[in-house]
Amino acid sequence: MVDNTSNQTQIEDFVYSLATSPSFVQDGICFAARRSGLYQSSDGGLTWRFAYESLQPDPAAPLTTTAVAISPDFETDSSVFAGVAGGILRSVDGGKTWNAALLGSPPPLVSALAISPSFAHDGTLFAATMEDGVFRSADRGGRWVAWNFGLLDLNILCLAISPDFATDETLFVGTESGMFRSTNGGRAWREVDFPTELAPVLSIALSPGRAFGRDSDDPEGNSTALFAGTENFGLFYSENAGCTWEHLDQDRAADTVNAIILSPEFPAKPDVLAMLSDALIVSRDGGRSWSDWQADLPVERGLASVAAPQGLDPGASLLVGLVDGKVLRI
Repeated sequence: MVDNTSNQTQIEDFVYSLATSPSFVQDGICFAARRSGLYQSSDGGLTWRFAYESLQPDPAAPLTTTAVAISPDFETDSSVFAGVAGGILRSVDGGKTWNAALLGSPPPLVSALAISPSFAHDGTLFAATMEDGVFRSADRGGRWVAWNFGLLDLNILCLAISPDFATDETLFVGTESGMFRSTNGGRAWREVDFPTELAPVLSIALSPGRAFGRDSDDPEGNSTALFAGTENFGLFYSENAGCTWEHLDQDRAADTVNAIILSPEFPAKPDVLAMLSDALIVSRDGGRSWSDWQADLPVERGLASVAAPQGLDPGASLLVGLVDGKVLRI
């Protein structure tokens, strides 16, 4: 257990988001977005340092960071992005120095970041905000434009990008009122047929590989398995990109589902990790049955974020951010 609340001990140092290098097993690089700022580790989360030293922030006014994302080509492109009130901070040197891009006024709260899997070629990434919808950058985070045509709810709680974004340009967002999908890179949005009475949608996960099923909008049958976590009604699954939904295990995953992680080999290896408010549960059969990832997880104040840099095989290490600012490696 590592506690890096620094001099921000007067308030709970909520860990909003965790991001890990694609080569985490080798380089141990990871970032934690926290109420007191952004922290970086180079030893797999055992020790941490403040990442905003070059910005010289005012200690009395911490630069609260609510989202963080790392380039999928971090070994050759050391880009890191951090969401703060009113804008996006960008580092091209792995977190040593930063520059800012503002999102407009009044300053929106960034709730999530998502980077194109083909970032090295298209330079595209997205920022979800509360009350201001989705912003898109096509120049590696230099300039940002709001793309909200058809997005009827601008309170974005989560954002997921297709693993085949380079070809299908598909995005999903979860909102206070439900879920929306874009199939043209965020230029326009359509409401997904997700029951509004089950909203808000707090978390979304798309299968890393092509899954079974057929989307009615996709004559080729190349639909993507989709999971959605809600605030009050647990976890839902669609095998046809959101056309129809199945309510999963209403006993074990029945309440708030704040995060969902799928096995990199899903659906061939149908492992699913769900983060509840006070537990991490795992399914080895696509969400049909569940067990605790670790029964004695020390989470007195609650779970806030999770990352699975080594996948979901039994014995793999997870990074877990807590409400009180601690980061666990379990």
